[in-house]
Amino acid sequence: MGRDRQIDNSFIAASKGMIVFPWRSAYCALVSKDHNTNLIAIVDDDESVQSALQDLIEADGLSARCFGSAEEFLESGMQGKAACLITDIRMPGMSGLELQAKLKSDGCKTPIIFITAHGDARVRIQAMREGAVEFLMKPFDDQVLLNRVRAAFAR
Repeated sequence: MGRDRQIDNSFIAASKGMIVFPWRSAYCALVSKDHNTNLIAIVDDDESVQSALQDLIEADGLSARCFGSAEEFLESGMQGKAACLITDIRMPGMSGLELQAKLKSDGCKTPIIFITAHGDARVRIQAMREGAVEFLMKPFDDQVLLNRVRAAFAR
């Protein structure tokens, strides 16, 4: 897969609210310091975006694990284990912003990079104010994403 390829995909989805996992807070606090230094978690409901991002990240020598929803990611027990999380904003069920809020409330400090075709200034400001390390609009340059992932490791 070429590195100059750009990701361009959009979806229409409605957020339906947060699922609460009360035991996650203690778990996340326990594993947040022991994350895998190479693992990137990708949360996106579009399988073609998952595949393209996974190919890009693995071509750069990192490992990636994909999840089709925020709920799937939370149920996996991977929060706090990944070195970085790349997530879409708009997804069926829990949105990327709701996932960010849930992880923050659980004490997870995993750096989050948002990618979206549906962002506006208000959403970007909210994501960044809540601790996102980057907010990229689709289409974006692959090298920019990889640079942001590497920079997130340094945090």
